[in-house]
Amino acid sequence: MPKLSDRVYTFTDSVIRRMTRICDQYGAINLSQGFPDFDPPKEILDSLAKAAYAGPHQYSITFGAKYFPKLQ
Repeated sequence: MPKLSDRVYTFTDSVIRRMTRICDQYGAINLSQGFPDFDPPKEILDSLAKAAYAGPHQYSITFGAKYFPKLQ
């Protein structure tokens, strides 16, 4: 294997890789990858639909938003 540039040693893991390791550690459902092999429960789909209609329609910052409007 060729020698890597020294600058690659300053790179940090992506949030997705970090979340994958944490999910594996705790046996959690990993939603950061986006490849579930099952259908989500109806309650989750209903909540997602409410959130989609309520907005906002913008990606949050990488580490998530601190505030979520209450869904009614």
